[in-house]
Amino acid sequence: MIAARLLRAVAAFGRFWWDFLIGDTPEIFVVIVLALVVVGWLSLGAHAALAAGIVLPIVAVGALVHSLLRATRSR
Repeated sequence: MIAARLLRAVAAFGRFWWDFLIGDTPEIFVVIVLALVVVGWLSLGAHAALAAGIVLPIVAVGALVHSLLRATRSR
């Protein structure tokens, strides 16, 4: 009885995070995760300012613009 309740609670928690992070546009989630990986990789070297100040904002804005263009084309 308790195990079934716990399993349902864990499943609901997982569904919440899936919907919150991925939602309707999984490609934005993938692009942002990849951008964070690239920024982390660049930060290992001497390019931390380049990674934090240039790469991440450009990729984030690009992903959002792509999503906006895709949404307006589908109407």
